[in-house]
Amino acid sequence: MPELPEVETIKNQLNEIMPIKVLECTQSKVISGIAHTPIELSGRKIIAVHRKGKLLYFELDKNEFLLSHLGMTGGWRIGKEKPTDPNGVKHNHLCIKHKGGYLSYVDPRRFGHMYQLDKLQTQEKLDELGVDLKDKAYTPEYLSTTIKKYPNRQIKVHLLDQKLYAGTGNYIVNEICARAGVRPTRRNKSLTKDEIIKMHKATAVVIDGATQTGGTTFQGGYADTTGSKGNGVGHLVVFYQKICQLCHETPVKKLYLAQRGTYYCPKCQK
Repeated sequence: MPELPEVETIKNQLNEIMPIKVLECTQSKVISGIAHTPIELSGRKIIAVHRKGKLLYFELDKNEFLLSHLGMTGGWRIGKEKPTDPNGVKHNHLCIKHKGGYLSYVDPRRFGHMYQLDKLQTQEKLDELGVDLKDKAYTPEYLSTTIKKYPNRQIKVHLLDQKLYAGTGNYIVNEICARAGVRPTRRNKSLTKDEIIKMHKATAVVIDGATQTGGTTFQGGYADTTGSKGNGVGHLVVFYQKICQLCHETPVKKLYLAQRGTYYCPKCQK
């Protein structure tokens, strides 16, 4: 699933072509499994694209927004020519024609979500999410307060809570714990003040590193608006690694927490 760095990359690339006037908007026969409201974009103007957590929201004219959650395999593609199967973009469920070309939403597994809402409804959706990991409100104090609120949670499971930390995800949390030297199975109540500060600093390292490399692509996964894969795998220190890339000698252990693959270094993480 695309996490914050991948969605941030897509947002930045989309804004390179904004604003646009929608000349025509075509939809697939199965878009009803993705769109939870009618999507009516023909003749409308898309002003800019914003992001909170993993949620993209396209600012439209008339105080409306198009909300797009990419789910497991969703993504947006920018092109000069109209994508057509099987030689173009497959699984194209929404195709926007504008003066400069085409903007398409693709989603092979159709686990994404889309809504066209007014400003108040959009804010209600955004308010369901916690503090974005790139927001100034994500401070060591905020992290400490939210950790102490749930003392018996395992830290790795806790950090996956989107109602507290918008944009987090499995690979991000694995990497935060690794770079902070914290074993993911630890209970929140066992964490020291210094460890929480290290986790806050590690968050920026992980998020910025993945974003600067265009996101992180795993097998059969994320691609940016050009269809290119991200290079963030080179920034990973434990996730999907055989040997810890911090100490460069210890085999990485794998277990499952909340049914998610969890990786850690027995030497570097205590």
